[in-house]
Amino acid sequence: MASIRSIVGPRVRATQYRRQLAACAAAILFTVCGSPTTRAQPYPNRPIKLIVPTGPGVSPDVIARILAPKLAEAIGQPLVIENRPGAGSAVGAAAVANSPSDGYTLLFGITATFTIAPFVIANPGYDPISSFTPISLLATSPFLLFVSSEVGVASVKALADLARSKPGQVSFAAANGTLPHLAGYLFMTAANVHLTHVPYKTLTQAYPDLVAGRVQVMFEQLAPLRQHVRSGKVKALMVASPNRHPQAPDVPTSAEAGLPGFEVISFFGLLGPKGMSSEIAKRLNSAVLTTLDAKEVRDALYSQGIEASGSSSEQFSVFIDGEVRRWGPVVRASGAKLD
Repeated sequence: MASIRSIVGPRVRATQYRRQLAACAAAILFTVCGSPTTRAQPYPNRPIKLIVPTGPGVSPDVIARILAPKLAEAIGQPLVIENRPGAGSAVGAAAVANSPSDGYTLLFGITATFTIAPFVIANPGYDPISSFTPISLLATSPFLLFVSSEVGVASVKALADLARSKPGQVSFAAANGTLPHLAGYLFMTAANVHLTHVPYKTLTQAYPDLVAGRVQVMFEQLAPLRQHVRSGKVKALMVASPNRHPQAPDVPTSAEAGLPGFEVISFFGLLGPKGMSSEIAKRLNSAVLTTLDAKEVRDALYSQGIEASGSSSEQFSVFIDGEVRRWGPVVRASGAKLD
């Protein structure tokens, strides 16, 4: 009779061989594919930084904070807002342009980022077209011409007459290299007057001075100054748009005020650094469109005088290119510079 050892031994050795073979196969798979913890995770898998290139409290910051909670929900990760003001939005824009294109650093782009800063700053640190991956247009808003009630004028014509009678004594407030700054220069050209520019680090800092009459003129969106308009301390003389503002229907358009063609409309959009993959851009674009479709978001934007305006990445790219081509020559002709 065969011994138990002679029967069991080969079976044990075969089982050990199979185990060793399985271990080798697992080791090969680990080497080729990596462990579950080292494999690439689907985007996004960590918080995303949204750089707002202005200070807190002004329109871009307010709009970004309206959108952020719902956008974070749609993306599936926290959205951390970081304010990077300076050089007419160039500081924040350059920070994003020089970030990795992995989708974890995004730019809340504003009009000045593309149409002003690149033309008034010698070395802004980015190119308005080639340095970014456009994701979606977010919103648009017209600017209005406001004057302190201390000035005592009730129309654009009256303001222009006053400025001509007192050259250099009528001032306008604006942060250097911003859309309100350019709007002031364009107004001087269109109305054939001279205003003295009083620079502020952020436009928010100028609100009390406008109310008190220490500066006389400001170009700004409706929401930040609406309470002062209602109180009678500030008056809106004109909306720089072809159409009247739905929340200020009594304010004349630029054409009605005697300045046809004078148009200053701000836009806001989401962008990433150049080289971002189309898959990530599409993922973010879908989240933006979902966010802008939410009634609470649209209502909140409307309360700020802002119109939600989503788009595809391709449409936003064409839009930016058109704005750069339209405003670039105007900015150069204005002679505005920011050192």
